[in-house]
Amino acid sequence: MSGKFVRASKYRHVFGQAAKKELCYENLKITKNAWDSNIINTNGKYISVNWDASGGGAFAIIPITEVGKAPDTVSLFRGHKGPVLDTAFNPFNQQQVVSCSDDGKILLWDIPEDYSFHKYLNENDEVKDIIEPTKVLSGHTRKVGHVGFHPCAENILASCSMDYSVKIWNLESGEAVHTLQHKDLVTSFAFNYNGSLLATTSRDKKLRIWDIRAGKVISEGPAHSGAKPSRVVWLGNTDRIITTGFSRISDRQVGVWDINNIDKGPIDGFMVIDASSGVLIPIFDESNSILYLAGKGDGNIRYYEYENDVLHELSQYSSTDPQRGFAAAPKSTVNVKENEILKSFKTVNDHSIEPVSFIVPRRSELFQDDIYPDAPSSKPALTAEDWLSGKDSNGPLLLKMGAIYEGTQPDIRESEPAVIVDEAKAKEASSKEESIKEKQKTKERVEQKEKEITRDVTESSSAKESPKATVDDLLKTSTKVDTMLNKVNDESDDEDSKRISQASKDDDWEKVEKPETPKVEPKVEPKVEPKVEPKAEPKVEPKKEEPKVEPKKEEPKPEPKKEEPKPAIKEESKIESKPDTLSAPAAKEASPNTSNSTKTAGAPTLKATVEKLASLVENLESQVTKLTDAGLAKDERLKVLENKIDELLKK
Repeated sequence: MSGKFVRASKYRHVFGQAAKKELCYENLKITKNAWDSNIINTNGKYISVNWDASGGGAFAIIPITEVGKAPDTVSLFRGHKGPVLDTAFNPFNQQQVVSCSDDGKILLWDIPEDYSFHKYLNENDEVKDIIEPTKVLSGHTRKVGHVGFHPCAENILASCSMDYSVKIWNLESGEAVHTLQHKDLVTSFAFNYNGSLLATTSRDKKLRIWDIRAGKVISEGPAHSGAKPSRVVWLGNTDRIITTGFSRISDRQVGVWDINNIDKGPIDGFMVIDASSGVLIPIFDESNSILYLAGKGDGNIRYYEYENDVLHELSQYSSTDPQRGFAAAPKSTVNVKENEILKSFKTVNDHSIEPVSFIVPRRSELFQDDIYPDAPSSKPALTAEDWLSGKDSNGPLLLKMGAIYEGTQPDIRESEPAVIVDEAKAKEASSKEESIKEKQKTKERVEQKEKEITRDVTESSSAKESPKATVDDLLKTSTKVDTMLNKVNDESDDEDSKRISQASKDDDWEKVEKPETPKVEPKVEPKVEPKVEPKAEPKVEPKKEEPKVEPKKEEPKPEPKKEEPKPAIKEESKIESKPDTLSAPAAKEASPNTSNSTKTAGAPTLKATVEKLASLVENLESQVTKLTDAGLAKDERLKVLENKIDELLKK
């Protein structure tokens, strides 16, 4: 049997589906700046696009609903003196966005409620630009390449610059509250799940984990050895991060790192993707533990499922249209009724944006709670003052996705504590061992119960279906019954022998046989021998057949009982009486009475045998009754055992 082993996963059949052309955003002027930035960003309501504008820097805000071809002249956000390099939406305020530029400034903008990308006009019906930012953050001395909001605390922003620093800003005061100084240009950074730590990658090919408020590195080590920029993303609420970068021979790589042991290198080494030249943009969906990798300059979007420090390849979205920018909307904005797990947008040829939905194929129209765990909400878990004072939360406040499906107000709850992967692995391994042992014990118990039930069922079913056969088998196999039968036979034989011996005593014929002497024989022989010899032979023959015929036929000896009233025989001597019985007239009289004598002699034997048989039948009836009661008891035990097995199997 050949073929590739397929790992069991509910996300194994996830597929990317591009929107129709009429649902794309066209006629855009996306920046052609070579700086490695995100180019586009989204919060599920708006899309921000770094714009190719003359006379300073600008960016566009496109409402999600304004699809199709944009007019040649659109409303832009203008205020920077240099090209806009990156933008970021406030996760706790959909109408707020920040931008950073080549001019070293960071601007905070409030999007007007009535803003329209296609038709935002002034009183003279002319396209109106937004040129007044809400706040200007100054502090970096060189161009600012990336900006990002804190995931839990309100109004906390991070930025990195070519002045080799990462600054943490308080938007309420407009001041930089922390500065994390590096030795070279910071190419990427990422907050952890609760925002207490920051991971950074640098042009000096080092990966660092920072305690932000302490301003110190808690772990660092060499990262990707290639010269091109690398990126970092946190793996949800765990102590793991993922980096994308290049090797010395320009192979694109992905690595999973333990934040406490960065110096030990990536776990199980780097995973090589391919040899393309474009930077890999990583986006991790912590709700589904899926990592999406979009390569700059190619049209493919690969996605992997993360589990226990391993990235399991799922599939890829292939397209002939290359992208330079890629962004994903928050989980709370996906189409739950279509089983969409990621709403993303990619740039196409620097003149359009194409929505791409990643969908889990399901036939059911019910809410799929297994693929929609609780997601981050738009409510902050901390204020800026709380976070700056040293207070932490477990993570963002979460909302139930089921409420979005039902169209009701979602409940908000706190995040769970962070997961230490190594501890989780150890617990999982121990739980697996325990579960395996428990399964083995359960299996053994079930097998034992099944054997007992099978034995009891066969016995009870055979007793129900063929009680006669069961009784016969029991009678055959029962040692008690055998002993009883043998006893009856022995007793009947004893009665016959006793009865014969008693009859012989009464008739006094046995006494003649014992004292036979040679003196008597000569007196009897001349008279009896000629007549006795021919008739003695037939009497001897039945004696030879005794083992085959019942011993009752051997009772011709006591026949002289009927001759008892004859006084002549009684008055004669015992020695002479025997030859007289063997005389011809006596033999003639004895022969017709042999049958009667056997009948009379057999009557008590039959009666005793019948009585014994009657007692045997009573015993058998009592045995059958006991067996029937035992069968009913076994049926009850069967039911109890079956219920127990059902309970064991349910566990």
